[in-house]
Amino acid sequence: MADYDMEAAVRTFFSSPRFAVAGASSDPNKFGHKTTPLNPRAATIEALGSSYPATSTPSALSNPSEHALSIITPPKITLPLLKEAKEVGIEAVWLQPGTFDDEVMEYARREFKAAIGGTEGKRKLRGNDGEGWCVLVDGEWGTGLAGRKGDGEKL
Repeated sequence: MADYDMEAAVRTFFSSPRFAVAGASSDPNKFGHKTTPLNPRAATIEALGSSYPATSTPSALSNPSEHALSIITPPKITLPLLKEAKEVGIEAVWLQPGTFDDEVMEYARREFKAAIGGTEGKRKLRGNDGEGWCVLVDGEWGTGLAGRKGDGEKL
């Protein structure tokens, strides 16, 4: 996958008009607590003293093809989730560190217009590998690539 254009993938992800996050959680110690929720086991997610309605699956999103999907689930859950996302027309996915294995990453890179994950290209584009591509660490840079910097949106 040495020829994968990660910069174009990040730009595509942040060019989506809407975003969903699979693995949203009411647990304040988890990343999914700080996001727009997609959770099949919870009707709502509690965050920052407020309750937010959760969507159960990618197919339950309003206009799923308008969404980019950030994933924070274990690899065994990620692959079926990606397959459903592909079926409903989601074109861009961001696989957070710990959400994928080789099979999951190969599927994502093959089936989606944009698949961000792993460490590929990160040193060249961002100066270090860290734990890999993370939307909270690399998101501001990505929104700038997509021309969204300064539009008042926060990650």
